[in-house]
Amino acid sequence: MILTIVGWIVFGLIAGFIARALVPGKDDIGLLRTIVLGIVGSVVGGLIFGLLTVGIRGFQPAGWIGSIIGAVVVLVIYNQVTGRKRNRL
Repeated sequence: MILTIVGWIVFGLIAGFIARALVPGKDDIGLLRTIVLGIVGSVVGGLIFGLLTVGIRGFQPAGWIGSIIGAVVVLVIYNQVTGRKRNRL
């Protein structure tokens, strides 16, 4: 049980950092929000993958690529909703 939680935290951290690197601009969301971003991104990626392939099958986290894509989607939506990131010229 503990190893599963630690695995999700590490997985979320890596996916969140990659998503932050892919989305242009500076993100000041901190370590905890980066982990949550990666974990939520994995769930969103699983939902997107399920919709594109066989339909929703319940809770299904995605693999690495799906998690990163989901985390990018979540980060872009988060930035739009909170207005945290503005592109400056």
